[in-house]
Amino acid sequence: MKTILIFVSSLDGKITRWGDPMIRSWSSKSDQEHFDAIWKDTHVIIMGSGTYNPDPVKPVSRHLFVILTRHPERYKSREIPGQLEFTDDSPLLLMERFQKANEDKLLIVGGAQIAALFLKAQLIDELWLTIEPRIFGIGASFVNDEKLNIELKLLSCEQANEQGTLILKYKVIKVEEKLNR
Repeated sequence: MKTILIFVSSLDGKITRWGDPMIRSWSSKSDQEHFDAIWKDTHVIIMGSGTYNPDPVKPVSRHLFVILTRHPERYKSREIPGQLEFTDDSPLLLMERFQKANEDKLLIVGGAQIAALFLKAQLIDELWLTIEPRIFGIGASFVNDEKLNIELKLLSCEQANEQGTLILKYKVIKVEEKLNR
């Protein structure tokens, strides 16, 4: 099973513009088409409540949306088994569950807290990052206030449009891979 963490960022590393969580208000059409294609091709999509709340996903039968929250009981009325779930399970428990279910790919979307949870647990296989040629100065960062030391290896780099939007794909070098070098 491949676990992919996907983000779009400004050139100065901001994943929100001035704190506004509505990424589609500033990301390029190229990035949105790229993201939509990946989204469409993925069954299990995991996000945090901070990503879900501003723009709730609509449940559909081809996806299972798993929303991580400290308070899943607050969302019980919104749950649709097999389509929209709210949980406080750890990333490791989620991974074990979906490995047992023979899922081939998990897509992790969201903010810094979700990224840090999965990165710290060494559960991310690839990081896909779109860099938009914009500078915001103020906004949320990819990962906040965490001591991380994660090595990446570039798999591909694509210029998505004339403006210079870049789509980067990296493999996460896991600790056991470092030991075998």
